[in-house]
Amino acid sequence: MTLKIDIDDEAGVAPYEQVRAQISEQARAGALPVGYRLPTVRGLAEELGLAANTVAKAYRALEADGVIETRGRNGTVVAAAGSAADREAASDAQAYADRVRRLGLSEAAALAAVRDALRAAYGESR
Repeated sequence: MTLKIDIDDEAGVAPYEQVRAQISEQARAGALPVGYRLPTVRGLAEELGLAANTVAKAYRALEADGVIETRGRNGTVVAAAGSAADREAASDAQAYADRVRRLGLSEAAALAAVRDALRAAYGESR
C-alpha cells in the first residue's frame, strides 16, 4: 500500500485541501490502513512540489479531524479515524438536536435545515 496524491493546479481548490481530502479519503476507504506511516511533512512537500507549510496545514487539519495522529519521533500515522469521526459527529448531532428543540423548531424543520447544510457542504444541487 502506498499513498497516492495528485495535485491539480487547475482545480480551483487549495493544494492543502487537496492533500487533506485525498489522505482522508484513502484512510476512510481502507487504502491506507490504521497505523500506516505517512511521509514526513518535508518529504511529502518535496515529492509533491509544495511548500512544507502547505503539507503541514493539511496534516494539522487531518489530525484535528482524527484521521491521523503524530507520534513524535515515531512519525505520523493513520489513526482509527472512523470511530473518532463517528463519535464527534454523534456528539455534534446531539448538540444540534438539543438546540433546535430549545428553539422550538419542528423535527421536519430541523431536518430540512440539515439537508440544506449538507447539500451546500457537499455541493449537491438536489
